[in-house]
Amino acid sequence: MSDRRDIPDETHSGAPAHPAQPARTPRPARTPQPAQAAHATRPAPPISALLDAAAGAALPVLREVRDDQLGWPTPCAEYDVRALLNHLFQVVVAFRSLAAKKDVDFSSTPDRLGEYGAQWPDRFADASAQLVEAWAAPGAEDGLTGGMQLPARTVGAMVLLDLTVHAWDLARATGRPYTPAEGCVAELRTLVAQMAPTARKMDVFAEPAPVPPGASDLEVLLAETGRDPHWTAG
Repeated sequence: MSDRRDIPDETHSGAPAHPAQPARTPRPARTPQPAQAAHATRPAPPISALLDAAAGAALPVLREVRDDQLGWPTPCAEYDVRALLNHLFQVVVAFRSLAAKKDVDFSSTPDRLGEYGAQWPDRFADASAQLVEAWAAPGAEDGLTGGMQLPARTVGAMVLLDLTVHAWDLARATGRPYTPAEGCVAELRTLVAQMAPTARKMDVFAEPAPVPPGASDLEVLLAETGRDPHWTAG
């Protein structure tokens, strides 16, 4: 992801999510089996819970970044490690305001690593906790938010995407292990399927990268955002 402009949600544009299909004779409804019924009625987890889990998975990677690694390249070609950390910091702070249906300004990226010095990992942890709190507030997932007035849950999923894929970016750049938080990749595959065509037109995502048979869900997600799941710095 190359910037944090709002991306229209193609399922919210008024157009059908899929091309119209030829009419078919309806079949009698079948009574769901107990396991099927439980799955069908299982509610989606709150975005705040997913953000909390994603931050918990990302923070160990961020805390291990060394000063001598800040100029190293990342899978996001336009960002080195320092620039990517400042971008992620900006996103985490700005999306607190979006949870409260407030306007945000992405026209410039503050140098929070320079501002906070050696304390930046702790300050990022604090900002992440405040992000989770903002999206856990009553009504945060309701209605529309952002400059393009997208569904609020979609906007919350966008910051979840950044926390997840940029943690992977930083792990790959610095040679650290990373495992995404449980449940986040499934949520994000749905988000990317909805938004990728428009995101590519806006140069937020690159064209999808190829993945071999048997690729993991995380590898498929990364490829859908234009990343090479097997990227290395050398």
